[in-house]
Amino acid sequence: FADLVSRAAIKARCHYVNKKWLGGMLTNWSTTKKGLYKFRDLKIKQKMGRLKQLNKRDVTRLKRKLAHLQEYLGGIKYMTRLPDIVIILDQHKEYIALLECITLGIP
Repeated sequence: FADLVSRAAIKARCHYVNKKWLGGMLTNWSTTKKGLYKFRDLKIKQKMGRLKQLNKRDVTRLKRKLAHLQEYLGGIKYMTRLPDIVIILDQHKEYIALLECITLGIP
């Protein structure tokens, strides 16, 4: 199910969350934005080979953090502002997402 969501969203060039919704992802947007900056920064460092300059323990820690950020923020990594609309497929499972959208007035 999660794979179908990600493929459809990528095809439509939309942002998506196909894993667990992180509480406060929208209502605490400033913190989420900081996480997105860290994620993009780590990706750039990895592509440029700067992680190889660190010791083995730090590289392992950063790769684990990068995998975690990819899993939860990978679908919104280029999101720069709050969305105009949110589509929730399972309202019972993603109740927190629904509450955040209601709080912010996002349809």
